[in-house]
Amino acid sequence: MENHTTLADARPGALLEVVSLEARGPARRRLLDLGLTPGTLVSVGLAAATGDPVAYAFRGVVMALRASDSRQVLVRAGSRKGPGKPAGQPGITEDSPKQPGNQRGSQWKPGRQAGAPLVALAGNPNTGKSTIFNALTGLRQHTGNWPGKTVARAEGVLSHGGARLRLVDLPGALSLVAAGADEELARDFLLLGQPEVTVVVADATALERNLGLFYQLAELTGRLVLCLNLMDEAERRGIVTDTDRLEQDLGVPVVPTAARQGRGLDRLADLVLAVARGERVPRPVKAAYPPEVERALDRLTPLVRAAVPHLTAHRWLALRLLDGDQRVARLLDRDDGQDLSDTMARQLSLEPPRAAGAAIRS
Repeated sequence: MENHTTLADARPGALLEVVSLEARGPARRRLLDLGLTPGTLVSVGLAAATGDPVAYAFRGVVMALRASDSRQVLVRAGSRKGPGKPAGQPGITEDSPKQPGNQRGSQWKPGRQAGAPLVALAGNPNTGKSTIFNALTGLRQHTGNWPGKTVARAEGVLSHGGARLRLVDLPGALSLVAAGADEELARDFLLLGQPEVTVVVADATALERNLGLFYQLAELTGRLVLCLNLMDEAERRGIVTDTDRLEQDLGVPVVPTAARQGRGLDRLADLVLAVARGERVPRPVKAAYPPEVERALDRLTPLVRAAVPHLTAHRWLALRLLDGDQRVARLLDRDDGQDLSDTMARQLSLEPPRAAGAAIRS
C-alpha cells in the first residue's frame, strides 16, 4: 500500500502531490476553491515563528495554511512531471501541450492574440467558480496579479472538442456596480476585454440571489452560459430546479454542475465551445425599466455608440451614465476633457445623471 501522509507532517522543501481531502462541508469547499484538488503538486515552505501557519506553493501562488487545514490534505511524494489526467476533468491529457509558466506575475495575455477564443468565468463569491476553473484547465494555467493590483489573476487553457479556449477566472463580484477592487476588475475586463463567451457561475442553493449579477451581465454581453453549480448541495437540501424551464425563461444555455465531483463539466465545455463557434446563439432576457428610463436609453445609447464605437456594451454604458456612475463617465470622457455624461444629459434635456438614476433604482 502506498505511503500517504498529511500536508501538516511534511518538512520544508518537500514536493508533494495531493491525493485526497479529509475535510467535509464548508472546510472541504474552501480547500477545493483554493486549488488543492487531487493531483495538485505542492511545495512546502517555511513555517511562521510560532510554527503555524506554514507557507505552501501550488498552482503558481504561495498560500499560508493553518495546521487545522493542512492536516485535512492527504499527500504523497510528488513528481516534477506532474500527475496524469484527473478523473472527470475535460481538456486535460497526458500529451496536451503545456503552456510556459505557472509563473507569478506572468505577463501572458489570453484571448484573440493567442489565436483562441477568450472565455471569462464570472460569478458571486463562494459559488465554486475557482473549482470549475481548476477542473477545466488542470495544470495548464498561470496565476499572478492583475496589472497594478494585488488581486490574484488566474488564466488557463481548455482543450475540448478539437479546439483550444483561453479561460480567465474573474474575481468574485456581487454586482457590476463596482464597489471594490475585485468588482471593478471584473467589470472592466468584461467591458474592455470583450470575451467571446462569459460563463456565469451561480450557486444552485441560492439562485435568486445570484440572478442579480446575471441580469447585469445580460446588459453587458449576450454571449452568456449559466452554470448552475453546487447541485450536490442543492440536492441534499431538497432544492429542485427545472433547468429546462430556467433556460427558456433566461434565454441562455443552462448547465447544472457539481464541480467537486466532476459532474456536468463535459457538458459545460460543450456549451461554451458551441457558443464560441456560433453554433449556439444565446438571447438573454433583459430587465425591463420604467418607460421614462427606456425612452432616455433609446436616445442616449446611440450617442454612446458614436463616442466609443470600439466597445459593444453601449446600452449598459448608457444605463450606468443615467445612474450617475462617475467611473464610467470618466471612461467615456472625450480627449478634449469634455465630460461626456454631462454633455449627453444636456442634449437629452435630462436632469443630472444622479437624479435620473433614481428612476432606475425605484
